[in-house]
Amino acid sequence: MKKILAIVLVLALALSLAACGGNGTTSSSTPAASGSNAQEPAGEFAGQTLKVAAIETAYGVEMWEQVCAKFEEKTGATVELTTDKNLEDVIDPQMKAGNFYDVIHLATGREKALPETMLKENALADLSDILTMNVYGEDVTVGEKIIPGFTGNTTTNPYGDERVFMMPMFYSPCGLFYNKANFTEGGGELTLPTTWDEFFALADQTDIPLFTYPTAGYLDAFIYAMIPEVGGQEFFNKALQYDAEVWSSEETGKMFEVLGKLAENTEKSTPSNGNNDNFQKNQQLVLDNGALFMPNGNWVIGEMADAPRADGFEWGFMALPAMEEGGDRYSYTFFEQCWVPAGSTNQDLAKAFISYLYSDEAAEIFATVGGAVQPIAGMTDKLSDDNKVYYSVYDNGAKAAIGTFATTKPVEGMNFKQIFCFTMDSVVNGNKTVEQWWTDMQDACATMAANM
Repeated sequence: MKKILAIVLVLALALSLAACGGNGTTSSSTPAASGSNAQEPAGEFAGQTLKVAAIETAYGVEMWEQVCAKFEEKTGATVELTTDKNLEDVIDPQMKAGNFYDVIHLATGREKALPETMLKENALADLSDILTMNVYGEDVTVGEKIIPGFTGNTTTNPYGDERVFMMPMFYSPCGLFYNKANFTEGGGELTLPTTWDEFFALADQTDIPLFTYPTAGYLDAFIYAMIPEVGGQEFFNKALQYDAEVWSSEETGKMFEVLGKLAENTEKSTPSNGNNDNFQKNQQLVLDNGALFMPNGNWVIGEMADAPRADGFEWGFMALPAMEEGGDRYSYTFFEQCWVPAGSTNQDLAKAFISYLYSDEAAEIFATVGGAVQPIAGMTDKLSDDNKVYYSVYDNGAKAAIGTFATTKPVEGMNFKQIFCFTMDSVVNGNKTVEQWWTDMQDACATMAANM
């Protein structure tokens, strides 16, 4: 009997150590510990298995492993965690075969556009009730904890109504990164520009190309911030609804004029390296003083932490320059999203897990282990001084742009992001003019509007 008991204990220990493994799919069956702080009744999801898939980014995998393990302890459920840098390639074939995950953390705006495609096919579950649920293990609702503005926008509510299909996750102000040492704030000779005229005037003051971008896909957040700069918030909202008057307007023409000048001042190797394999070469340009400015989010700091850099290099960050003296400056807030496929057969447990992601416990793990910041009130107070520089951009006068293009029915042969962002590569290379890009955008928006 003692021998049998010993075998059982060894097996239980092995299973607990396997909880929430890294790349690939692993599972654990760790029950909530007796006397733990788990929400009553303890182990209410015991015996159930939750399939979670999360994109692997610069934030790393360990934070997800720890959060999953804590959720297992509280609920008695088993969490099978799948992570991969190319998550779409792993999960899409499985879901097409009818093997659905329960919770997926994968943002819109990626080249393969998996969540956008599923939204067009009405293949995501309605998550509206999560906002009124208590955070798992706490006495406050999810909606009360999330910073205003991060729900009710065109990303979380993609069909233009009150229904929520995507929950906001890690956020990062996006703007222009640069080397402080080149500017007076870091002991350099150049003055940091506050308007686009000042920005382009730098070309007469330095031999360093003014601009680069990791891939053209990063220009979505960049252009999203430019739109309200030329026309204001209501103009921005209409633009995301593919409004024909907005996209043919004089204000939009000014925006494309700036984009054309940026193309002329972009480091010439940028398009050839602007892909998933070589994008860090473009980011390296800023560290080597091969380009002055680069649009990005704060994850770039972690991605390039071990990269060589010019003597005296120090990361700087700012909102986009204003269109004119005294004009508004914007920084687009990129936030990742998690969602539930409509084909999930375990949606109650999925919603409980998502609510737990906004708990103080989970948020602290995300922030301290991975450096990922949840859009929860008070989180910035817990950040390091370096991170506060980026997350306090809105405290320094910049306005936040939040939202993405409205979801439409599937349009055969239409790759909207290719037109919206990646045409920049063709303009930089001289294969297209910025006027052609603007015309293509108007045509694409007309097509999308007809399919809303």
